[in-house]
Amino acid sequence: MEERSIAIDGPGGAGKSTLARRIAKHFMMIYVDTGALYRCVALHVLRKGINAKNETAIAEILPDIFIEMKYDADGGQRMVLGGEDVTDEIRSPEVSMGASDVSALPPVREFLLSMQRDMAIKYDVVMDGRDIGTVVLPKAGVKVFLTAEPKTRAKRRYLELIEKNVATTIEEVETEMNTRDKNDSERDAAPLRPAEDSISLDTTHLSLDESFDALCEIILRRIDI
Repeated sequence: MEERSIAIDGPGGAGKSTLARRIAKHFMMIYVDTGALYRCVALHVLRKGINAKNETAIAEILPDIFIEMKYDADGGQRMVLGGEDVTDEIRSPEVSMGASDVSALPPVREFLLSMQRDMAIKYDVVMDGRDIGTVVLPKAGVKVFLTAEPKTRAKRRYLELIEKNVATTIEEVETEMNTRDKNDSERDAAPLRPAEDSISLDTTHLSLDESFDALCEIILRRIDI
């Protein structure tokens, strides 16, 4: 039931995915990274040579996109696009910007919405993204809006990309992140914003363990797990 789901929203680099994965494992729930769904759509669009802002062209190819979420032995989410594991490829800066563009398109959001909601109906989920508490799971039992100062978020994302051997610089990451923040906050379709009944958690000066403990405390105050 949606009421037992946990919605974690916020901008890139705030710690959503890392914390959501850890929370899901801790409470024995299913982790759903919704941003990865949009990244898969963006990758498919880019491979087709279509502009990621071309709503008409993208709407025409949506029926041809087949996305699956699979989980490895450690419970890690793997993204499969048309039978191909693209988990690592969708994390490139180019796909990140493409995901920001396609996520602003109503046909894309509608295409992925039922998939996300079906997961919450079938399982107790921890779902992170940018509009989970406001649009995807408005009845989620816990809604948290994670944030952190822009430079802190850029540094975290940069280190994450370097660890995955993605060639980039801290300046490029900060520029890309600022652009995506602006796009996500100003788009007409489901803009990035805290749900009215969400709890905000600033992780700027918190370690990963401190952020996890704070998040666990919020969750345990809201739902009986």
